[in-house]
Amino acid sequence: MNIHDIYHFISPFFRKKRMSIFKKKFYITNRTLILDVGGSEFNWGLIPNLPKPIIVNLYYPSKEVTTLWIVADGTALPFRDKCFDIVYSNSVIEHLGTYERQKLFAEECRRVGVSYYVQTPNRKFPIEPHLLTPLIHYLPYKIQRKFIRYTVWALIAKPSVQELENFFSEVRLLDERELQILFPDAEIWHETWFGLVKSIIAVRRDYCKNLSK
Repeated sequence: MNIHDIYHFISPFFRKKRMSIFKKKFYITNRTLILDVGGSEFNWGLIPNLPKPIIVNLYYPSKEVTTLWIVADGTALPFRDKCFDIVYSNSVIEHLGTYERQKLFAEECRRVGVSYYVQTPNRKFPIEPHLLTPLIHYLPYKIQRKFIRYTVWALIAKPSVQELENFFSEVRLLDERELQILFPDAEIWHETWFGLVKSIIAVRRDYCKNLSK
């Protein structure tokens, strides 16, 4: 079992609820032009009657897809300003490794979308969502490196040494303050679990304002 198998077993409940709220709050119709930055077709099959987005990712999928798929970097999107009704991104921005790349990603989402919806795990949530382990992300970096082999993720997925190194070079969790700085024109939504803020979502809904005119 690899880590993607684990996430696809755990995440559908959260993602289905998230997509339902997204559809309702953004007044999605079959004419809404959506760009999914860093995603896949998985989310878009959870809720009926959602339009197929254009998907941007760093690689082509290994299986056939029914959406328009473009290989590009989310920090340098090949689109003109405001050419999409909504830019959507789910659990991607935390995988960019550095604050500088996260800032570029945020700027691009804000540039090409009239509205945007950018979700990321909350760093202050006590369970690290990739390692599936409580509190480890609060420890100093050197201690995290010592204990990562004993996390739930490592015990189940049995990652290679390179995969362990990739985790530390790739994942940088954000808290609400940082997300608000990256998206200064956003309202921040909370996704809670047992009263704790599990995920934070930067949202701008100018597209919805246009619909109401």
